[in-house]
Amino acid sequence: MLPVVLCICLGIFAAAVLVAMAGGTSRTRRLGLRFAALDRVLASQDAGGGIADIRKDNPKMSAIPWLNRWMTKMNLGPVSSLYLYQSGVTLSIGALLGISLAGAAVLGSVLYWQLEAAAPALLLSTGFLPLPLLYVRSRRARRLSKLEQQLPDALGMMVSALRVGHSLAASLGSAARECPDPLGAELRKCFDEQNYGVDVRAALMNLIARAPVQDLRIFVAAVLIQKDSGGNLAEVLEKVAQTIRERFRLKMQVRVHTAQGRMTGWVLSLLPVVLGFGMYLVSPEGISVLWTRPVGLKLLYTAIGMDALGAIVIRKIVAIRI
Repeated sequence: MLPVVLCICLGIFAAAVLVAMAGGTSRTRRLGLRFAALDRVLASQDAGGGIADIRKDNPKMSAIPWLNRWMTKMNLGPVSSLYLYQSGVTLSIGALLGISLAGAAVLGSVLYWQLEAAAPALLLSTGFLPLPLLYVRSRRARRLSKLEQQLPDALGMMVSALRVGHSLAASLGSAARECPDPLGAELRKCFDEQNYGVDVRAALMNLIARAPVQDLRIFVAAVLIQKDSGGNLAEVLEKVAQTIRERFRLKMQVRVHTAQGRMTGWVLSLLPVVLGFGMYLVSPEGISVLWTRPVGLKLLYTAIGMDALGAIVIRKIVAIRI
């Protein structure tokens, strides 16, 4: 009876945490819109009088006060905000941490109810903790990869605009209007920064900070070198676009050649988990030896460690940087 009550209590707690996080996120988004409107109103005053924006010094990362204070002391605001922006996730870092803890609590209670053993349930439930962060990491990798694929076409548009007589800023704005997101949104921000008076070098460096892609760094380096030394910018950007296309083609070839290794890593990593779950469904008494006896626990912990180590080694082998 006690495990059932514990599961119900933890489920209610997890639901309350998720509701609080969702409410805090929506309130934070509304406040962000109001602050943005206030920034537009006070833009001229900020340029003349140098009004400091205190939100930059103390960003709100969570709707829970003690969690926000802890993350502020750890100085997680700037790094986490930039990382979440690069992934395109609208949740805050506090909401992600709350989802991780609530999901781990619910999973641990369910496993304890089924296995009737605290140590394996606690060990397996901790595997849920990094899942929201891994999801954000995957979203960031996909977004940056899509941005990298769109860059050669955007450079081609800029080359065409430069050849008909447009300036760098005008060609950048033309590419920003024609390119789809996410590259179009980043180019629009860079174009708007230049229109608001930001130096070209600073606007391009901000673009690299928002989108840390190697091909984009090559483009920015080419533009800055041409700005200092002179030359035909259209021809420079055309060569850069050609280099980026060849580099992307080589990267796709490497992915094709390493596809078997990556699939082998996924199969070898997930096979023990799937096989153990299947054996538990067929014969719960037979596989329960792994968490009801000391020798079984040692074998279980060793298997989990070796499985994780093997996945890391295979990932390092097939991760070839271009």
